[in-house]
Amino acid sequence: MLTINTVKSKADRKAFLKFAHDLYKDNPHWVAPLNMDITPLLTPGKHSFYEYGEMELYLAKRDGKIVGRIAAILNTRYNDEHNSTTGFFGFFECIDDQEVANLLLNTAQDWLQQKGQTIMHGPASPSSNYDYGLLVDAYDDSPRVMMTYNFPYYQTLLENYDLKLAQRLFAYKFVVKDSIKNERVNKIAALALERSNVTLRFINFKQMKSEVEKIKKIYNEAWESNWGHVSFTEREFEDLAKGLKMIADQSLVIFAEVDGKPIGLAAAVRDYNYIFKQMKGSLFPFNFLKMFTQKKNIKWSRVLILGLLPEYQRKGLDAALYQKLLVEADKLGIEYGEGSWILEDNQMMNRGLQTLGGEIYKTYHIYEKAIA
Repeated sequence: MLTINTVKSKADRKAFLKFAHDLYKDNPHWVAPLNMDITPLLTPGKHSFYEYGEMELYLAKRDGKIVGRIAAILNTRYNDEHNSTTGFFGFFECIDDQEVANLLLNTAQDWLQQKGQTIMHGPASPSSNYDYGLLVDAYDDSPRVMMTYNFPYYQTLLENYDLKLAQRLFAYKFVVKDSIKNERVNKIAALALERSNVTLRFINFKQMKSEVEKIKKIYNEAWESNWGHVSFTEREFEDLAKGLKMIADQSLVIFAEVDGKPIGLAAAVRDYNYIFKQMKGSLFPFNFLKMFTQKKNIKWSRVLILGLLPEYQRKGLDAALYQKLLVEADKLGIEYGEGSWILEDNQMMNRGLQTLGGEIYKTYHIYEKAIA
């Protein structure tokens, strides 16, 4: 007998988390999220998302055994900024069974309809600022840090439910030493800096409060016209800063400035999933030590952010930021970079990464369905 239950208690949330561990236990590529990060996100009132969002979590069971999970998500900030009535589903995990998937998705859809939503998007866990998109290829490779991973059959389950493709997201791979030698990028970068009054500098971790304000301004203005974008709140950015300071190298967070005014930002982090994979979700009691002892063994980095205020775009300054990131990554012994994720229709970013010598090596889908 197949049933669906709302997650209500602490024990329910633990079961919600544990199901993913059980489902992927024989998969060598999945990386468990850190419990310290995901538990507050799934607990109402414990995470900055709940300042403007709601989530209802569900577990599907067959004869008492958990066989699937999902979250129905209301993001009022997204709807206010996009003038829409769009709800989301996320944290979707399921056995290879269409009946189970349909029950999970129907339940999320029903909750969103009750909240007055007319479109359902996903997977978003819980928005484009967090885990976003369904992996549809390259299943034989672990995800880079803060990117998603799922089984191949998920695509079939979602598309059989009549969810339609709304947007593709790309992840680019590039070889650091090869990209550093890219003469075209180097010429563009040098010319852009020569023609402008732009200087580049590293983040100052000793002044994180003011630095985070600068990051927030650049992020919210540079990305506001992008499909699916939702701006961060003050508290979300504070949380982001804490997480960034834990894993970021100072030389991989670079501001572009004009007369001391920030006009652009590039930020990359080492692929700590290389270490997190060993932790199975837990930093403690001793796993956190691996963050220091194994740091130098990480050969991948992920470019999280590269953006310029609109008036400074299309001037070649993105090439200058890329070039600076590459040089600094090489100094740290990083051999490969991932630029992710990039909207399929973001021609400027796609063209820039291709010029850098990057190639698309992973693709993610965002789906939608009219539920009015």
